[in-house]
Amino acid sequence: MKEYPWLDAYLLGLPGVTKDFKMEWQWERYLIGGKMFAALLCPDEKYHEDYAGKNLVNLKCDPMEAELLRKQYPSVLPGFYSDKRCWNSIDLDGGLPEEMICQMCKNSYELVFQKLTKKLQKEILTGGSI
Repeated sequence: MKEYPWLDAYLLGLPGVTKDFKMEWQWERYLIGGKMFAALLCPDEKYHEDYAGKNLVNLKCDPMEAELLRKQYPSVLPGFYSDKRCWNSIDLDGGLPEEMICQMCKNSYELVFQKLTKKLQKEILTGGSI
């Protein structure tokens, strides 16, 4: 997996975000309140050619917006190894501006954050222990 320091810094800069590595999947995961909202991955050649060898970030997305983004941008694919209705995979070398990718990351973060308990949301926002 190619390094994307700008993306790592952006994701880790969001309130309460932690990062881990899921060995079985070979994914770097970004979590909020223990729930994944982003993952960096690079599927190997045994997977469909749309994904194989690409440096991807998987992001949660509103289902209607997910479809729209896929139609507008060739570098936005249905989520790799994810629920394709509400996850997209973005080819990080596919020409989308960094600002747009960051906005998609923020949208994913917010979708997952909204599903956390109010207590956990408050702890995250006030910097309390998680």
